[in-house]
Amino acid sequence: MMIGKQAMQCAALALSLVAVNVMAAASADQVAKLGTTLTPLGAEKAGNKDGTIPAWDGGLKTNAAPLSSTGFIGDPYASEKPLFTITAKNVDQYKAKLSAGQLAMFKRYPDTFVMPVYVTHRSISVPANVEAAAKTSAAKVNLVADGNGLENFDQSRFYAFPIPQNGLEVIWNHITRYRGGNLSRVYTQAAPQANGSYSLVQLKDQVGFPDQMPGIDPQEAKNALLYFKQEVTAPARLAGDVLLVHDSLNQIVQPREAWVYSAGQRRVRRAPQVAYDGPGTASDGMRTSDNFDMFNGAPDRYDWKLVGKQELYIPYNNFRLALPTEKYADILQAGHTNQTLARYELHRVWVVEATLKPGARNIYAKRTFYVDEDSWNIAMSDLYDGRGQLWRVGQAMLVPWYHRQVQAEAFEALYDLVNGRYIATGMSNEERNFVQFDLKMTPADYTPNALRSAGTR
Repeated sequence: MMIGKQAMQCAALALSLVAVNVMAAASADQVAKLGTTLTPLGAEKAGNKDGTIPAWDGGLKTNAAPLSSTGFIGDPYASEKPLFTITAKNVDQYKAKLSAGQLAMFKRYPDTFVMPVYVTHRSISVPANVEAAAKTSAAKVNLVADGNGLENFDQSRFYAFPIPQNGLEVIWNHITRYRGGNLSRVYTQAAPQANGSYSLVQLKDQVGFPDQMPGIDPQEAKNALLYFKQEVTAPARLAGDVLLVHDSLNQIVQPREAWVYSAGQRRVRRAPQVAYDGPGTASDGMRTSDNFDMFNGAPDRYDWKLVGKQELYIPYNNFRLALPTEKYADILQAGHTNQTLARYELHRVWVVEATLKPGARNIYAKRTFYVDEDSWNIAMSDLYDGRGQLWRVGQAMLVPWYHRQVQAEAFEALYDLVNGRYIATGMSNEERNFVQFDLKMTPADYTPNALRSAGTR
């Protein structure tokens, strides 16, 4: 059952009282709840009072559905039909379980924006070693540098705060969640015009993690979060441009390092703009650097408030949107992606508000994040401009890669309520192969020299 307004306010007040200065790890009694009354990642194991959210029973099995010959996951819920569909005509019946951004989308697109709601499945699981790491994190990890860094995280490497005490710890769980290890993916991005016309941009990402890089310097690994390389492979006018990012656990002590290789200029240069509200790669101005992955990078420019936990209809188990049988032309349309292909379920989310600090700069003056309690993925975001007006609405079309025990997404989309455009990134439906896992990587793969080699054409 959704927390009532008064109860939510009381819970938020209690949390805020302990959140201001307390940076300590969870107590032994709290840690003991992981795997008992809480899931191994810290969600409530029990279902809700109404029975509309079931108890967590371990999530999907790794063989939940057959994989295609090219590795694409199948849909274990393919036979299910929507319980009901929310439209602009009946939205008032369900507004208590909708975000401000969702309500705004119904108002902006009353004739086309719909939300098919299905039975809830708590499909998330992670490998046993990740469960153990989360328990270690709960017992040992602390916030440092005014919450902008982590202490003792190198002893666990996943889910810094499975029992969060404040909004910043919730966001750190999103940043430090399990992503499946070293991997590579080819995907497509599009930023349709208001009339629905679009051009496709193809990208290739590689992500490496310090605990899976033999030969990495121990001191470097201690403060390293991940290494990221992104190459534009199409269209021809953009192909060959490559981005390299080194992300740290404390970006105040050691700021993000970024470089870009320009195929046209054939040179590598530093890229300090690849942070905060700098423009996203090939995004036509439709997203910022810190919009990628719903939120990434240093949290230092915002004050973070934990509003509380709430039951909302969020994008979940969107297997259909990830199937190779659905084409990009089926997904992309004017105003927003094809909502008839989407799947929403009732889940508990942590609601976190980020307010820009006085004197700090970002085009978003306020952000509200809705974080899935089972996976710590940000499922939705509401982004406000400097006048306090809701400007952009983010959706991550969550889908579990059950064969790898990773909560991922079919794609993420960011909708601009003002100009009627949006950007969708992460679509892999028409690519040759699914995500490639277990890649052998070394620190040498993520140097400026490697960047130049990757971009040669």
